[in-house]
Amino acid sequence: MDTATILATLVSGGVIGLILGLVGGGGSILAVPLLIYVVGIGSPHAAIGTAAVAVTVNALASLIGHARAERVKWRCAGVFAVSGMIGAALGAELGKTFDGKRLLILFGLLMIGIGLSMLRKRRTAEAPDVRLTRDSAAMLLPRLVPIGLAVGLAAGFFGIGGGFLIVPGLILATAMPLPFAIGTSLVVVSALGLTTATSYTLSGLVDWPLTVLLVTGGGGGTIAGIALGKLLGTRKGLLERGFAAVVIAIGAYITTSSI
Repeated sequence: MDTATILATLVSGGVIGLILGLVGGGGSILAVPLLIYVVGIGSPHAAIGTAAVAVTVNALASLIGHARAERVKWRCAGVFAVSGMIGAALGAELGKTFDGKRLLILFGLLMIGIGLSMLRKRRTAEAPDVRLTRDSAAMLLPRLVPIGLAVGLAAGFFGIGGGFLIVPGLILATAMPLPFAIGTSLVVVSALGLTTATSYTLSGLVDWPLTVLLVTGGGGGTIAGIALGKLLGTRKGLLERGFAAVVIAIGAYITTSSI
């Protein structure tokens, strides 16, 4: 591995961590295009496998902080995660059968869709005390299971942690406030990422030296992003809209360049 590749991987990891620290998610969806277009991984499938491992490690590290702050709905996360893992296992196997270029086109279109959805203001009645119990199971399970399965399928297929899909999915299913959805989503991101990473690891589609560099860079980027996020906390809406625009632009570039 040459010096340029090492630096590009560290910088890519730093960018992913920076975005995670600033807006609380989204770094994983940038990992695959960064590995392909900046680091220079030739195989989209290897990029997906490598990104999945790095995302899983970063999600587990972030989960610790949210758990300490009591912003995790563990039972809701458990049901969503189990459903998502089933979907992710199916999605990962399906993704490996697709032509790499076609997979990139679909990935680009997904990024555009997610970016556009981020620009919409969601109006939902919050339920901060929502819990999965015997009394609430009849209402929550029919929502958590199918939404979790669908999100897992997409996460496994495209090799992403799924944070941008999981957070709105949890809010749709349970009406929990955004801070709880973010904390709870990390349980699911870790589970889905582990499922996808395991599948690609068994297929020999993970570049471990690059993974270590990506995680190392991500740690530094996350610290910087959290610090910067505190300074720009009052302009969070602007940051989220700006990030949505970046996601749309990258998705459009990937789609057009792959056609």
